[in-house]
Amino acid sequence: MIDRKHRLSVVQQCRLLAVARSTVYHKGTHEDQDTHAVMRLMDEGHLQYPFYGSRRLRDWLEGHGYVVNRKRVQRLLRLMGLWAIYPRKKLSQPGAGHRVYPYALRDVSITRPNQVWAADICYIPMAKGFVYLMAIMDWASRRVLAWRLSNTLDSHFCVEALEEALAQYGPPEIFNTDQGAQFTSDAFITVLKEAGVVISMDGKGRWVDNVFVERLWRSVKYEEVYLKAYDSPQEASRQLEQYFRFYNTERRHQSLNRCTPDAIYFGKLGNSKAA
Repeated sequence: MIDRKHRLSVVQQCRLLAVARSTVYHKGTHEDQDTHAVMRLMDEGHLQYPFYGSRRLRDWLEGHGYVVNRKRVQRLLRLMGLWAIYPRKKLSQPGAGHRVYPYALRDVSITRPNQVWAADICYIPMAKGFVYLMAIMDWASRRVLAWRLSNTLDSHFCVEALEEALAQYGPPEIFNTDQGAQFTSDAFITVLKEAGVVISMDGKGRWVDNVFVERLWRSVKYEEVYLKAYDSPQEASRQLEQYFRFYNTERRHQSLNRCTPDAIYFGKLGNSKAA
């Protein structure tokens, strides 16, 4: 059983017990219902107007009946892992001492499954509290290959999703992410290197480099998350599992000539998975 007061960290206890870190949910400091309502509205505002910074988002909240000062907006944006999208010097921040890799997709024609995978993290509101969702997508087919939820923005749930995707589908040629600390961490990079994958990271301020995953977040939130109020991370996990199954097997994409992600992914590869 995990003891949060033990001298060993939760990560070390999970490793010794062979328990996935992402299944051990952190009980964070309590945020009142008003704050959760503000965060939920901020998430919707960011999705509609991703170029809004803290000042404009503050004004937008005021127009919706919430008078919030700019410092509070900035604090909640950091907590939610959200940043305004516009050209600037620093967007997602790598961890201290983490290596950043160059963008490898410039002028590359992406035409087949397992050529390029992409990953990102987004904020998921619940009835009380929130979790972070990380997903790995095949770029050519838009298929969601693996995903994980976590209450914290560490790298462990990202590594777990990556290891699952590699085990089930084999390595892609290129793996693209932003420069966030989770994706520049030694644990995440080591798994990619051992699989022989070319590592690609978005240029600073170039949000469009990972635009297909951003579109996935829009679909997930408008078609699933905003229609429900998850009571717990476990319920969120069950409901999102159903949604991603629908997304991969039934939801047709206009950009895929009205085919499903599964039809494109397995149609190109055949019925056998990559070695």
